[in-house]
Amino acid sequence: MHSGILSRATQENLVRKERMKQKLPKPTEAELAILNVLWDQGPSTVRQVHDVLKAGRQTGYTTILKLLQIMFQKGLVRRDEETRTHVYHPRTTRQQTQRQLIADLRDRAFGGSAGAMALQVLSGRRVAADDLQELKRVIGELAAKTRQG
Repeated sequence: MHSGILSRATQENLVRKERMKQKLPKPTEAELAILNVLWDQGPSTVRQVHDVLKAGRQTGYTTILKLLQIMFQKGLVRRDEETRTHVYHPRTTRQQTQRQLIADLRDRAFGGSAGAMALQVLSGRRVAADDLQELKRVIGELAAKTRQG
């Protein structure tokens, strides 16, 4: 092979890395279920993901396989191809994905207002004392930052 020409696999890896620099696509409900398994269980094979998910719903092995392949193409997961059975890893943490989903909802449904979104989430719902304490702490930190800067 000519040294100036990249292999197809190298080209695909470069494309994936460039895509990763961009904002990741929002996972679908089914993709989020798979990501939750990967976050909870750690890197897993298709069989391992399927075994966890089939306990809660009727999901076929090939469906999980296809979803993981799509998630790999979208850049939501990475795949370790060192062994015969591929092992899938989430590309982002649960917190990063939650923040992305919340930011999207805030922008689309609340005109970018985090306050309006928080008020809507908290209104009419019982909030645990621990959660209220944490909210007070976070609000206090945000207020201090606003006063300083």
